[in-house]
Amino acid sequence: MRALISRIPRTLLASLAGLFLIASAANADVMAPDGWVVLKTPHKYADLVKRVMAAAKANKIGVVTKASATVGAKKVLKKDIAGNMVVGLYHPRFAVRMLDASIAAGIEAPIRVYLTENKDGTADLSYKTPSAVFAPYMKEGGDKLKALADELDALFDKLTKGAAGTS
Repeated sequence: MRALISRIPRTLLASLAGLFLIASAANADVMAPDGWVVLKTPHKYADLVKRVMAAAKANKIGVVTKASATVGAKKVLKKDIAGNMVVGLYHPRFAVRMLDASIAAGIEAPIRVYLTENKDGTADLSYKTPSAVFAPYMKEGGDKLKALADELDALFDKLTKGAAGTS
């Protein structure tokens, strides 16, 4: 038991070190795993944040969540890291249809977009497509969930390309 207790601080420190490595990696270009879209933009990080908020409003979808490792690191740790924010976007009109098709799919809402600052001062806008997000629930959700995912794919394509300036 004593050995376990003495290891906790080292484990905690190792975890924090891992988070710092992840934060440092955020200053690199985002890789595109399967189901992801990564849009390179010419915009500075702060400008891209504003553009995403404006695009959400223009496309009548709510900004449900915002989480920024950059803000947290500055506030809590007094450390500057590259711009990094996850923005959750959704609307009740989608939630009702999603839950009608699959209660389990509800864990995936809101759909997130990821803004990351690059070393050259530009920022990328990335997201996992709604059809990829909802793929594990298609057996339960059937045609209703597929139709919603397709609709959200088109909306997120339009919204993100508009925000990125690539439409």
